Order: sequence, then C-alpha cells, then structure tokens
Amino acid sequence: MLDPMSLAAITAVLGAVGAGLANEAGKWAWETAGGLVRRIAGQEVAAPTGPAELSAVARLVHEGVRHDPALARAWAAFARTAPLRATADGVPALPPSVRFFTDRQGPMRLLEREASRKADGRPRLALVHGPEGIGTSALAVHWGCKEAARFPGGQLYADLRGASAGTAVDSTVVLRSLLVQLGMDQDDVPPGAADRQAAFRRCVADRRLLVVLDHAYSSAQVRPLLTSAPEVFTVVVARRPLPGLDAVPVPVGPLSDKDARRLLTDLAGSDTVAGARSVLPRVLERCGGSPYALRAAVPLLSEPEREPLSGPGEPRRRTAEDPALSAADPVRAAAERTYRGLEPGAARVYRLMSLREWPALGPAVVADVAGVSEAEAARILGALADGQLLEPTDTGRFRYRPAVRAHAEETAFRTDGIAACSAAMTGTVRWYLRLAVRARLAALPQAWAIGPLYDELAASPGPYRDAGEALTVLRAELGNLVQAVLAAEEFGDPDSVHQLCQALWPLQLKAGHHDEILPALRAGARMVDARHPGTRLAGRMHVLLALNLLELREDEEAESHLTAAVRAEEAAGHPRGQASAVESLGLLRLRQWRFQEAYACFDEASAVLDGAGTDGEGARDLPRARALLERHRGRALRGLGRFAEARERLETALGFFATGADPYNAARTLTDLAETHLAEGDPEGALPLIDEAAVTLDKEKAAHHLAHLRALRERCLSALARD
Repeated sequence: MLDPMSLAAITAVLGAVGAGLANEAGKWAWETAGGLVRRIAGQEVAAPTGPAELSAVARLVHEGVRHDPALARAWAAFARTAPLRATADGVPALPPSVRFFTDRQGPMRLLEREASRKADGRPRLALVHGPEGIGTSALAVHWGCKEAARFPGGQLYADLRGASAGTAVDSTVVLRSLLVQLGMDQDDVPPGAADRQAAFRRCVADRRLLVVLDHAYSSAQVRPLLTSAPEVFTVVVARRPLPGLDAVPVPVGPLSDKDARRLLTDLAGSDTVAGARSVLPRVLERCGGSPYALRAAVPLLSEPEREPLSGPGEPRRRTAEDPALSAADPVRAAAERTYRGLEPGAARVYRLMSLREWPALGPAVVADVAGVSEAEAARILGALADGQLLEPTDTGRFRYRPAVRAHAEETAFRTDGIAACSAAMTGTVRWYLRLAVRARLAALPQAWAIGPLYDELAASPGPYRDAGEALTVLRAELGNLVQAVLAAEEFGDPDSVHQLCQALWPLQLKAGHHDEILPALRAGARMVDARHPGTRLAGRMHVLLALNLLELREDEEAESHLTAAVRAEEAAGHPRGQASAVESLGLLRLRQWRFQEAYACFDEASAVLDGAGTDGEGARDLPRARALLERHRGRALRGLGRFAEARERLETALGFFATGADPYNAARTLTDLAETHLAEGDPEGALPLIDEAAVTLDKEKAAHHLAHLRALRERCLSALARD
C-alpha cells in the first residue's frame, strides 16, 4: 500500500483534486488544498497550472509534513476526505442498427481485420468514408451491433456533427459525452481538455471497447479522442478521407443494382416491387446506389403514377429529372423528388425551418414561425420525418440531414425570396429569445439582467412551477439557443445576442454546461466590442465569458476579460457592474490560491458599491450584492486559516439570504459554513448545515451543488465514525 505521506501519494492527491474542479466538491477540495498548502509552506503558494508546477507543490508539501507531525495529521485528514479520481463503470451500447442492411461484405471484412489485429502498441483505428447518404454510419453501427459480444466493455457512440466547420463539435465536448456514457457522473467530468483526455484514456485502458466517432470533420477533431489501449477499436466515420489520420481506410461506395433492388424489396415488399416493374429501372438509376435515396423512393414504388415535376406552388422544372444530376447527388435529388410531393403547408415548413443548423426542432417553434397550431406543426414534422426529409432525435424532436438541409435552404431562397427567409429567420430567433428570457427570469429571479425584453417580462417571467422547471427548459433548448446567438450575430442583431447570452447564465451557474455555452459567449463579447465598447453591456458580456472560462480552467484568458469588464463598467459609470467585475476577479484569485488578493478584491468591490448611491439604477440589488461579498470574504478567510472570522462573515451573509430574499444563495452560504466547520475539524457542527442546505437546493434542481452536499455529508459521517 502506498504511504500517504510519500511524494507519489501527495502528487496523486493534488492531481486528482485539480482534475475534479468541474463540481462543487472538487472546488471545495481545491480551495481547501490551497489553504492547507499555505499553512504547510508558511507562505502563500500559487495554485499549480501544469504538471511541473504540481510536482513542485507536491515536493513542498512532502518536505513540510516530514518535519511537523501536526501538519502531517492535517494533510492525512484532507487526503482521506479529498475526492478521488472519478470512476466510470457503465457499459455503453450503440444506437440500434437499421432493420434492413444489404451487401457491404468488403467493408465489413476490413473492419473485422483491423479489429482482430494483434495488439502491438499501435491504436486499432479504421476510417469508414463515403458521400452522404451512402450508408457509412449505418455500416459502422451495424458492424458494431453484430459484433457486440466482441466488446464486453461496451460500445461508445458520438456524433461529431462534422457537416461543416460551423457545426463540428469540439473534441472537449465529445470527451464529456464519452465519459458520461462510460458511467462517469456529469459532475465528475474534468473541466479542462487535457484532464478530460487523461480521464478518458485512463477509463478505457483495460476495457475491450468499441468507439464509433460518427460524422467526423477533420483529423484535428478526432485525434484527442484516440487511445492506444490494446483492446479498444475506434471506427471513425467521415464523408471523405481525413489527411493526417493514420487509419485503415474503409471506403464505402454505391450499392450495385442487384443489392439496391434487394434493399427496395426488403423495404417495400416483393409484390410492390413487382408491380412497379415499369418504373423500377428509372428509380434505380436516379437513386445512384444510395441507401438514403432508395428509402426515400419507396413511396414512388407504391404509387408509381404520382411523380409531380414541380414543387408546391412552383412552375414545372426538370432539374431533378436529369439522370446525371441524380447520379452525382442522389441525396439531394431524392429530397427534391420527395419535396415535390408535399402539401403546401408542409413544403413551407420544410423550406423555412432549414435556414439554420438547428440541432432539434420541436412543434412550438415551428408553429410560431409557420403561423399554425402546435398540433398542426407536430403533424407536419411527423410527415416530413416519414418522407426522410427530417431525422428524429433522441429527444423526440427533429433535425435535417446536412445535404437535405442544403436543398431545403436553396429551395427557400428560390421560392420564398430573401425577404421571407429573413423574416422567418428573425422570427425563429425571436421565439427562442422570448422562451430563453422567460425561463431565465424564472430560474434566477433575484439576479439582474440588461435588455428590453427583461424589462418587459420581469413581472410575468413564464408558466413555470419553480426555478427547477425553468432550468430544465433552458437545458433542453441549449443547442438551439447557442445557434440562435450565432444567427443573431450573423444578422447584426446585438440586442438578441446579449439578451440570449444572459439567459444562459443559469446553465453556467447551476448546470455546468460551460463548454457547450462557450461559442455563444464568445459571440456576445465580439458583438459588444464591435457595437457597444465601453458600456455596461460590454462589461456584463465580458464577465459572463470570463466566469465561463474560469470554470474551464482558462485562467489567463478569463483574467483578460475581467480586466476588460472592469474598464468598460468604470467608463460607463456603472458601479454595480464594476463591483461585479472586481468581485469576479476575486473569485479567480480564490481559484489560484491567492487568498489575500482575493480578500482585497472583495474589499475593493465593496468600496465601489459604497459609491453607487441608494436611489440609482440597481439600488434594490445592493443589499444582495453586499451579502454576496460577505460570503466570498468568508471563503477567502477560510483559505487564510482564519476560521472564526470566516464564520462571522458567512453568518452575516446568511442573515440576509435566510430572510427569504434569496433561498439559493442561503443554501450556498450554509454550504460554505459547513465547509468551514469541516476545515476546523468539526464534522458534527457541519451536518445540520448540510441537511438544511440540501432541502433548498433540491427544490432549485441544482444538481451540481446537491452532489457536493452528498459528498460533504459522507465525509462528515466518515470522520465521525473514525472518532
């Protein structure tokens, strides 16, 4: 067994705590470690930001505990209660394969050969590639489902959404998905990219596992997701070969006429195919061996006389009838043929909802944009999915296949014109904005926000039973809200950009979706710098981005945005915002173990608030702002080892929050008090505070913080059992 006072053990503890900053338990442990390291060193020690610095801090702790038994006991107690490296013990499975699968013996043999290759230190890696609609994804999933017994450790699947650079998912986000599939709790996923890669490789090191990375865009996107673990087989799926990726190529081409006919027979039935004998050669020619096009052609076999040559409300055109066009792009041609058979209402929805890469469309937004009832919108979405023009998602909503969306978008501009398309896009963004602002006001009713829609809806935020339900709505629409921000930026609509970005704050604060939100917040900062420099709005956007970067451990960039925020708020003469930006700098200093500087920041923020006056804008929020600063001062004092003073500050803050003015922060302050009792070695005093906080946070649906409270409670009970 490893000696807990050995250099290796100390390094391991610090490494595990540093990698666990994604959740509240990890943040508590990190701040506690900083305070303890300060005591051991007899001076302030900067928080390590890389392996070399971490090793240096570990050596410092090792030397200190060797010569002081009291410090050794304090470190041992911390090491026993510090969070361990998160485990992942789930057995994931692939999405279901298609019912009818034809041919592909050659590609299947190539996959079998690479999967069976003797482990020799090289990663088992195959690249399945072919044009859209040719069945590359179906091949990878079907082979994996067929060979499930070969991979008892599970089968991972991730959609990298690599239709374009704009839709491709960052590898850090993909790693989160893979770790969660492996069984790691959302709150335990490390925040930093390097830590996530290390966690993923550690979790799969001794598993026999299949990893399918679908719709990859580039080698750079894929490389962080690879491992040399001897029993892991990674299958990358892309439209084309990916230069720089050392993978066994598995090209997938069109089905032969024989296999295409067999697939149509499986899908439509032998009687239907026999009855469509006269049109079958033409259908096969136009489908070009594409499984997608063949599936979309099934209705033509059932009703061979129904082949309109023009779309709803359009003049007759011959575009999609050109065999050369069909062979070159069978997916697009199939979409055109199906589109021509749509009723006018469905055709209009198909066109106008395609103008942005929305991850998941539901009936409510479609109803608003199309001017129909939600029931009618749901019917239309179902009909478009039946015609292969939309794909159902896991959430019960719908999305476009990339080539189909491109066809729908082109058709929209040709049929409806630029003005109508612009109006539809604006209407879609407006719908998401209104939904987001109402949910944001309900999820965080005490927090301030800037913008006309916040002022308009402040008195009636929305039909939500509580803050938890509002947070659930924001989480469900996150992907669409990010796209709405990017669309509003593209359309030069700063009001929508900054109001949407502020609406994402509950997801940052309570749900931890920092990496998914980052593109939207970057867009918000770009927009205010271009349109509103030196304003309170610029300050707010830079603070929101900085706090997000802080959670992702991008401290240097976070500090630059906080500095920009302080300058903007000061230039705008907005003390409330300036104090918030300085307060956020203090939070960064806490993360960096610079507790004295953090305390000074909170004092500076308080002094700024003193100049705010009691009758100006934001005056109603001043008591809450001062209470928050008291809470943060308490955290800084705990890091400095001044526990009695810390409790005094925290109890002052609690006196404000506990009046009912802010139940969420009352619970957070109770948690801080419990942590202070634990740091003092008083688990008995911490327990009732933890239980009281849990009641409130459960109502708030604050999963991040509830997980932290459970961990704190377990530590208290463990410490009491040892005593």
